[in-house]
Amino acid sequence: MQTESVAAWGLEWAWSLPLILANVIFHAYALGLVNRDVVSRIGAVATSELRVTRSVLIVGGTALSATLLHALEIACWAVAYRFLGAAPDNNSALLYSLNAMTSYGHVSFYLEPRWQMMGALEALNGWILFGLTTAFLFSIVQKAWLRAQPG
Repeated sequence: MQTESVAAWGLEWAWSLPLILANVIFHAYALGLVNRDVVSRIGAVATSELRVTRSVLIVGGTALSATLLHALEIACWAVAYRFLGAAPDNNSALLYSLNAMTSYGHVSFYLEPRWQMMGALEALNGWILFGLTTAFLFSIVQKAWLRAQPG
């Protein structure tokens, strides 16, 4: 019995590690594209009256972009859960994935027992992605506030 658990966990790691790696690479690349856009938009503001408003809108738009990026990554895990038969339907797979990625964890649905380690690994992926996003948003806020200052 214990050998079966170890083998199942190995399979879960085998599926989860490529998902984590793909999500982190995709996330970093997409944040780089967003950063390039934000830098060009921040530099385009000339008058001081527009600087503050524009900077606030840029931060809001950046947060929205990061949220949509996380939604794509959550969907990626949900597709994997459906493909593996770990979740009974698309809605359950998405809800479980959102809960796992955010470490919210308050869902009445659980993955099939042989895939439950995968949910914990998705939570690990969420911590990495949210850490990258937090650092990125912090840098954008700093750039926007610096640009919004008069002078």
